[in-house]
Amino acid sequence: MMTHSFGPRCRALAAGMLFSLAPAPASVRAAQGDAPNPLVAPFVSVNAKTVAIRHVRLIDGTGASPKTDRTLIISGGKIVALGPAGSVAIPPDATSIDGTNRTVMPGYVGTHNHLFTGVERPRHYWRSMPFSFPRLYLAAGTTTIRTTGSMDIYGDMHIKQRIDAGLTVGPSIDLTSPYLTGADNRDLEMDDLRDADDARKTVAFWADHGVHSFKVYTDITRAELSAVIEEAHARGLKVMGHLCSVTFTEAAALGIDEIEHGPFVTDTEFVDDKRPDTCPSNDAQEAAQLQTPVESPKIDRLIAEFVRRKLPMSSTLPVFESFVENLPPDEEFTKTLDLLDPEQKDAVLTDRKSIAEGKPFGLDLKGKPWPAGALLKKEMAFELKFFRAGGLLTAGPDPSGYGATIAGLGDWRELELLVQAGFTPVQAIHVATENGAIALGIHNRVGTLAVGKDADITLVVGDPSARISDIERVETVFKDGVGYDSKKLFASVRGSVGRL
Repeated sequence: MMTHSFGPRCRALAAGMLFSLAPAPASVRAAQGDAPNPLVAPFVSVNAKTVAIRHVRLIDGTGASPKTDRTLIISGGKIVALGPAGSVAIPPDATSIDGTNRTVMPGYVGTHNHLFTGVERPRHYWRSMPFSFPRLYLAAGTTTIRTTGSMDIYGDMHIKQRIDAGLTVGPSIDLTSPYLTGADNRDLEMDDLRDADDARKTVAFWADHGVHSFKVYTDITRAELSAVIEEAHARGLKVMGHLCSVTFTEAAALGIDEIEHGPFVTDTEFVDDKRPDTCPSNDAQEAAQLQTPVESPKIDRLIAEFVRRKLPMSSTLPVFESFVENLPPDEEFTKTLDLLDPEQKDAVLTDRKSIAEGKPFGLDLKGKPWPAGALLKKEMAFELKFFRAGGLLTAGPDPSGYGATIAGLGDWRELELLVQAGFTPVQAIHVATENGAIALGIHNRVGTLAVGKDADITLVVGDPSARISDIERVETVFKDGVGYDSKKLFASVRGSVGRL
């Protein structure tokens, strides 16, 4: 997310920290039942050739109603049997897990899950989180992420290599390029495209170096965006965008593959007298967003266009909630503070206090109300309307901002906010699982629980279909059939988030 229409507009930007890692040696991750690497082994709680989860509640990710008293068999990293407990034969050599009063769900497929965070001291910049964020994502049950923009591309590449080689723990990673933006960019860590030809060459370069997707940003022109899309599509790769200079409708017509955030966060087509290829001022964006009703022909046309094109949109509610004034204390934020590095914790609390006092990040609002709360409410209503109209909504926490939204806990908060918006818990889980897999083009392998799918599974205590907060009661996260201890993963990064 980073800068946006109701974000802090007075930040001075400093150079980002490049956290490099040595290349991972060429090796293959241990298969289900094989001995894991010694660096991974402390977090593995279930590792057998065959695993049976008995008498468990099933939320399969499709949006269908939960099914009770199911048995699921995992072998070779795949789901090999699934059905009513009395109808599934349990192999005699299987490690058996009692699923009573527990629920299995697909691992989340996050579509906006960065490997960096915002740091506010001494000046605002972006810091890579190569140690804590992969562990936090997996601990929460997020087994696949798309990084959706990199501030440290070589670091992200090496993190992915190490996870794939079984040398560290973390989710499967769809690796996204550095941010591709235009000449008016002010973020020092981003790639300023010079023109359409430069855009094509840049896409070709990063595609040749192994990225899976491309992130375009606020100041890109239509010609540059068109070139990015054409070059990426020629290579079978996807493009997503956090837009401003180009409107949602313009980007859709050019063939973009996914829009990040939503119209009450980043779309500028409702701004009067918007100039082509130019990002309007924050004041103009906020005024247009506040004045545009969710129930309006403009919004109806936008939704209809997205539905017609089957164009996904990523929901990233947690990062925007973090900017809302007068947020009541909540358990989620307490858990976040417990994980933060002490210096990062102090900075986050200072910024949170400035928002509550009506002087966000030192801004003088000159008597104007801070619009974050009103715009978040409208965005939540829009996302429910979009989903009910048949729109392909996906989910990710966007752990950028000023550091108050973090990996893992942000994934949970995203689902809880969708439920606050009016989604049922099962619908919210569907958004975060199957819909994400569809958007990434991997729904033949992950995103739902069915025979033949990868054994990327989250086992939680309780019933999230009745109480969405039960998604936080994670016991075991299976990735490729290997079970990881959620509590140990969380404990391993306590006090380091925002630093490593």
